[in-house]
Amino acid sequence: MITNSDFNFKNNETLTLELPFSEHIEELRQRCFHIFWIILILTGAAFIEIKFLVEILQLPVSNVKFFQAAPGEYFVSTVKISFYTGLLLGSPFAIGQIILFLLPGLTEKETKIILPLLLSSVVLFGLGLFFSYYALIPAALNFFLNYSDQVIEPLWSFDQYFEFILVLFYSTGLAFQIPIIQILLGLLNIVSAKQMLDAWRYVILLSTIIGAILTPSTDPLTQLLLSTAILLLYFSGVGILFLIKN
Repeated sequence: MITNSDFNFKNNETLTLELPFSEHIEELRQRCFHIFWIILILTGAAFIEIKFLVEILQLPVSNVKFFQAAPGEYFVSTVKISFYTGLLLGSPFAIGQIILFLLPGLTEKETKIILPLLLSSVVLFGLGLFFSYYALIPAALNFFLNYSDQVIEPLWSFDQYFEFILVLFYSTGLAFQIPIIQILLGLLNIVSAKQMLDAWRYVILLSTIIGAILTPSTDPLTQLLLSTAILLLYFSGVGILFLIKN
């Protein structure tokens, strides 16, 4: 027998589960606030260890002297390096906060799809940075050094050098999100895996164009490396989508 007290308890439980819109906004604000402070703290920690970070950024190139073209240029560069390092290191925490915010509103089926995709996105972005640091950046820098070898002495602006590396880092990290985009498109039934596979000729052309656009250098080796990586990622995404759908 269900009593009035039981009915009131169930109503109260439902009310606690279904939060009003204003409370959702407040929760989102708090989580954004936490993300902001974590990134700020990590940025400060990176600024304290900025000399170590600068040495890491200079490792891909040798026999090059850096200079600052204006007073304070190096300081501004180190502030930017600290900020992007804090942003990078804080991204897993930010993803975690997004997951915690979305989790209560997701069904069990959606949770099984969204959570692995978000985590895979972080892993792929990290692999993109790794590939850029150990493959793309050295290839691009060595091309420029060899091209001007015995002609001019390599004196590079550190700020422009950092901007060059930054563009390669983030463009490669974004390019490595291609499988995630493919899986989302496939799961939403916008494009099937077969349609993606049938468009391989256009993908080769598009990957060449994207490789040329995303790489700040004009050397063909860097563009070829990125284009090849994009193709491998694309066909990997097609294969994963085939496995999920079948």
